[in-house]
Amino acid sequence: MKIAIVGSGYVGLVAGACFADTGTQVICVDVDEAKLARLRRGEVPFFEPNLADVVKRNWPKRLDFSSDLARSIQGCDAVFIAVGTPPNEDGSADLSHVLKVAEDIARLTTHDLVLVLKSTVPVGTNERVRNVVRQKTSHRVSVVSNPEFLKEGDAVNDFLKPDRVVIGTDDDAAFAVLHRLYAPFIRRQNRIQRMSPKSAEIVKYASNALLATKVSFINEIAALCDAAGADVEHVRTGVGADARIGYSFLFPGLGFGGSCFPKDLRALVRIGQDLGVSCGLAEAAILANERPVATMLRKMEQRLGTLTDKTVTLWGLSFKPNTDDVRESAALKLIQLLVRAGARVRATDPEALAPAKVQLESSRILNKVELFEDEYVACTGADALVIATEWPEYRNPDFVRIGKVMKGRQIYDGRNILLPESVVQAGFAYFAIGRPDAIPNA
Repeated sequence: MKIAIVGSGYVGLVAGACFADTGTQVICVDVDEAKLARLRRGEVPFFEPNLADVVKRNWPKRLDFSSDLARSIQGCDAVFIAVGTPPNEDGSADLSHVLKVAEDIARLTTHDLVLVLKSTVPVGTNERVRNVVRQKTSHRVSVVSNPEFLKEGDAVNDFLKPDRVVIGTDDDAAFAVLHRLYAPFIRRQNRIQRMSPKSAEIVKYASNALLATKVSFINEIAALCDAAGADVEHVRTGVGADARIGYSFLFPGLGFGGSCFPKDLRALVRIGQDLGVSCGLAEAAILANERPVATMLRKMEQRLGTLTDKTVTLWGLSFKPNTDDVRESAALKLIQLLVRAGARVRATDPEALAPAKVQLESSRILNKVELFEDEYVACTGADALVIATEWPEYRNPDFVRIGKVMKGRQIYDGRNILLPESVVQAGFAYFAIGRPDAIPNA
């Protein structure tokens, strides 16, 4: 089979590389020539574990990169649209790129094909794209909704071993094409779920909204534990032991971020408004997600007396581990509040220093923040250390080494990954999310 994927960002590149890994001929199409040149050299423009290996293994035999859309789609069984759908000011998804690409494909195709919407789009987009396509071609172009469910940091594994493959179409021939493409990934168990395009469009938003709501819920329970003097870790394990609930996404912390949860929650609320349906739970999850960072800041102000002229070190800048994505990062939100309160900030991250620098510069606070590659050097002269992202290398740090360079003795665990007794034994005061404070000799 031969396919083209328009958009070589996170979703498009992962899909293209993984499809190529099963023998499918894939062309990834992008307008960014510099990015295409890097990809041809085997350089992935963002950090995603194992993705570079899959790209190198398949280029140029089964995987190619091009900016020529007309040539790329010729002879293809299917063309995937995987371009961005950034949020508008009202929270709705900007579909201009999706619609423009669909129009171009319809205008340029010289044969019948299946057009697959891989981008995250609101309900009704499939129908809008079909209307656009009908106006631009006499060929039979079947529009299929095929949302992605990739977790940043584990996207390759998610694609190769999917929980489910959602295919929204009422066209049997188009479904057969998608079934054949995904067959290598579901040999052990048929995980394909066929449904209407509108149902498929809602599935992605509903999934992310529910997962985000779990995060917001456990953070509200953490706040309750703080007020009551309980330990959210005990509560979490007690609640998660119920098989109907489970432990996934039931981890308190500074809140969710990234390119999906915040954007998709806001889009879902907007879709509801457009359809006259109140999505109150999704709205509540959005509001609840803003509280943990503000709560952590207040706790620091109380314990440090003031943040003015205090030096605070942050370990972690990405919104989650195993990615360099800093979009909607809780760490960057905390940095903005710390700078506003008069603190000096020193920060580090294993992969996200470059994108964080760009974000801090756009926020006009880069001059207030020092970035370091080494987490221990970043602690030099700090009054407090904050664990902002749960990178594996931060779970069992060298407290003796930290103690030699830090000025203060306070550690704020924004992801509840440290053992309080270990921190206290090393002579540090320990403050976390929904857990009792642990103070040496207290």
